[in-house]
Amino acid sequence: MPIRPWPGKSLNHGLHGGMIKVSKVRFFSGEQVPLEMHKVRIVQKLQLPPLENRLEYIKEAGNNTYLLKNRDVFLDMLTDSGVNAMSERQQAAMLLADDSYAGSESYFRLESKIKELFGTQFFLPAHQGRACENILAQVFVKPGTIVPMNYHFTTTKAHVVLNGGVIEEIVIDEGLSVTSKHPFKGNMDLQKLRDLIRKWGNGKIAFVRMEAGTNLIGGQPFSLENLEAVRKVCDANDLLLVLDASLLADNLYFIKEREPQCQSMSIKEIAHRIFSLCHITYFSGRKLGFARGGGICTSERELYLKMRELIPLYEGFLTYGGMSVREMEALTVGLDETMDEDIISQGPQFIAWMASELIRHGIPVVTPAGGLGCHIDAAQFVDHIPQNEYPAGALAAALYIAGGIRGMERGTMSEQRSPDGSEAFADMELLRLAMPRRVFTLSQVKYAIDRLVWLYANRHLIGGLRFVEEPKTLRFFFGRLAAVSDWQEKLAAQFKADFVDSL
Repeated sequence: MPIRPWPGKSLNHGLHGGMIKVSKVRFFSGEQVPLEMHKVRIVQKLQLPPLENRLEYIKEAGNNTYLLKNRDVFLDMLTDSGVNAMSERQQAAMLLADDSYAGSESYFRLESKIKELFGTQFFLPAHQGRACENILAQVFVKPGTIVPMNYHFTTTKAHVVLNGGVIEEIVIDEGLSVTSKHPFKGNMDLQKLRDLIRKWGNGKIAFVRMEAGTNLIGGQPFSLENLEAVRKVCDANDLLLVLDASLLADNLYFIKEREPQCQSMSIKEIAHRIFSLCHITYFSGRKLGFARGGGICTSERELYLKMRELIPLYEGFLTYGGMSVREMEALTVGLDETMDEDIISQGPQFIAWMASELIRHGIPVVTPAGGLGCHIDAAQFVDHIPQNEYPAGALAAALYIAGGIRGMERGTMSEQRSPDGSEAFADMELLRLAMPRRVFTLSQVKYAIDRLVWLYANRHLIGGLRFVEEPKTLRFFFGRLAAVSDWQEKLAAQFKADFVDSL
């Protein structure tokens, strides 16, 4: 008996043919939970350190979750970068790697896959996304130039500034609203872009940058319609359009789900159109493709030649660019699998479910739920902590104490100070709980929710932080902080009173 597709869904042949998209499954009970379209075949044992140890470890780490040892972390929700679960096809492909310094078949397979999926003609490999940013900034950013973007990422801004440039953030106003119903809060404001060009002239603009899934403001996507409009403005003013596609997988899913004109398009068709609109696209393979590596794509030979000679200088020869050949093979398969809607839907669906559960408990989160992770609004969660005491960083430390969960501060701590030494306060104070793809079970997500609910009930106990060791650049990576009072001991004592002998 033939299998019929789900009503309203067309039969969609997957990677091996004959596969039916069933990621939207109805439960007879009426409960709405995300259903994993994969099974677990390799596991890693986790440890949940006792409360007393967690208190000790977070202090040793200078209240910076980046400096925690992974062995002391129960749920690592710091990032999705390089920690997504690979498929069995990716693991198998790694055995086919061609170990050669120059001319490796592994590189040519990756290059061919990128041409097939994205339609770009030239590919420059790099070890990860920030290496691409370094090359782009060195080639195109000159002292005094401006880079308009929908929103900055930490390392992007650092590279632009290091080369004498200035960033201008021109995301739509809804993008800076924590709660909203706007489906594409990562859209660029077209009028703000035109005003910038009118004010400075196109000669002062290095390039226009779009980021798929604005990392620092809740993983919010842009629409295909918006990207098309941005390209028209760039063409009218002879400007380059550069795309950071590191979080493209989530953005593809949201375009397919939320943009009416794209619902009849395949994921591959949407991806192909996005790449065709951008003069240059770069990405981190630690995110896009579920491997490790990255690269720069373009179809314009002149741009390719401008960047090419910096690859051997900073990354490695042109056919490996700092990547392991095994990772190239995994990335080739991973990019192919990114065209599978069931694969790219798992993260956003888990994130949306977690956000809805937290909202049900009255906990403030970014809405609509975006990609990459669930974003807690620390400014509301601990509204008694001033921004100069890093509320999102304090909440991250508190969550580790409460549950051994490592999240990431995405707020003022992640910003660099102004040249005069004053704080550059972030537009949002967020605690990001990343959802690496195919890594966590639903019970583990429920555990994280439970500990957040307990923290929210005891939020008055959480206090601020102050820097005791503050690097000048990217301070959130390795700076150290101390609590402004004994609030961490008080929080641990309350946990002990409420949970008794529970870990």
